[in-house]
Amino acid sequence: MVAVAGVDLVIDEGEFFTLLGPSGSGKTTLLRMIAGFERPDAGRIELGGRDVTSLPPHLRNTNTVFQDYALFPHMSVADNIGYGLRIKGVPSTERRRRVERALQMVRLTGLGQRRPNQLSGGQRQRVALARAAINEPEVLLLDEPLGALDLKLRQEMQIELKQIQKEVGITFIYVTHDQEEALTMSDRVAVMSNGLIEQIGTPVDVYERPATEFVAGFIGISNVLVRDGVRFVVRPEKIRMLADSEVPEPGAHVEPGTVEEVVYVGMSTRYVVRLDRGEQLVAVRQNMDAAGDAQRFQGRPVRLAWTADHTYVLD
Repeated sequence: MVAVAGVDLVIDEGEFFTLLGPSGSGKTTLLRMIAGFERPDAGRIELGGRDVTSLPPHLRNTNTVFQDYALFPHMSVADNIGYGLRIKGVPSTERRRRVERALQMVRLTGLGQRRPNQLSGGQRQRVALARAAINEPEVLLLDEPLGALDLKLRQEMQIELKQIQKEVGITFIYVTHDQEEALTMSDRVAVMSNGLIEQIGTPVDVYERPATEFVAGFIGISNVLVRDGVRFVVRPEKIRMLADSEVPEPGAHVEPGTVEEVVYVGMSTRYVVRLDRGEQLVAVRQNMDAAGDAQRFQGRPVRLAWTADHTYVLD
């Protein structure tokens, strides 16, 4: 069984690049090959123009941050962060200076003498990040580093990580199965499936202009329609539910249907609509009205409208 096949990509210096895909898509295997933990059967891996395919991990100018942090519980935060520098023989005065700078970078100033078990999950993640970044690698590899955090903290850390990456200027290669995480932080995203890269592009590219049906379905909710043998995507938030007397925009495509299901999800409501021609679509509306107002659409006939510039033809 091939875990990764035919992958050919170039990641720019200083870029926040994300490998996005479901479990078993090959993203972690690809990251491990870049780190040197796995050896490719064919092809080569270059870092900064240097072929490192045959080099072991410790001879590659990379560092990896894992989901479980892998901190030394018996060491202080400062000693954890400075561990790599101590192994390299960096003098203690220089080591302390760089550790203090790293603590400041990850907003943990004053916590250097604490032990990891005295920190929150988000703080421990920052320690792991500081420990990896302090050695100033060419590439920082991050394997689902926020996966163990709760939703609110994960969202906060997404913003923090992007800010830290901008400050240190190191190339980040980030692995995640979380679409929102990838869209929030990345300069570019490679969407993977079954060991192949389905699409590489900016967050806007892969969301607004998915290259394949897999990308359209994996990143957010998509409506895939077929007209005259052509398959195209319309995102739910691009579809308008017209009021009884409302006139659609000039040139808009209008389809009649019936609301089969109404799903309240906080900031918005999803409407599952069965078109008269048989296809099922999902439309999304922001909850500007009273919370229970959406339920009045249940079972009602509606008209859905979208414009040509909000559709994207699949390859």
